[in-house]
Amino acid sequence: MNKVLGAGGLIFMKVGLHAQETIEDIIARKQKEYDEAGAIFWGYGGSTCHPVSMVQPFGKQVEAAGGQLLIVMNKMNSKHAAPPEVAKEYSDDGVDWKPVPKGIEVRGSRFALVLDELRIDEFEVDLGELEVGIGPNRGRKATDYMRFQVDKGCFNYVPREIPIAPEERIVKQIGLVARVKAPYAVFVRN
Repeated sequence: MNKVLGAGGLIFMKVGLHAQETIEDIIARKQKEYDEAGAIFWGYGGSTCHPVSMVQPFGKQVEAAGGQLLIVMNKMNSKHAAPPEVAKEYSDDGVDWKPVPKGIEVRGSRFALVLDELRIDEFEVDLGELEVGIGPNRGRKATDYMRFQVDKGCFNYVPREIPIAPEERIVKQIGLVARVKAPYAVFVRN
């Protein structure tokens, strides 16, 4: 088993072009962000990883069990052409707002994961070995959950009890990994 998968909880996210910026440019900017600010705000949208109802309680649950919450990212082709507006404020709860820390830049997003150093790490993940870790879909296999427009989620790694044929696996290539740290996810606004 890959040590990343057994670390605790996982946020699986498909990543690509975002706010008119290539994934390669985003990675370079985020690595610089970590060097300058000691943290990364990884912008995203969509309610499947809502900061207050999903990511924050999942992160607390994982750490209370002695694990770490990690994000594993699957690079994909994307057409996200939203305007690259830069967030000026962030909030842990959507009520109390603070200026985005100096050196951190989030573009074209409603939410952001709070990350440690972003690292390139290539390995495969079988979506059949991931189960939703929180919320109304808890326990549902990622193979069923990640359909249609769903491109991210909070998961636990649950290895198969009975091996299956390689061609029956739904495998995604991972290219980026980071530890998600408290407060795990925040709201961002312009």
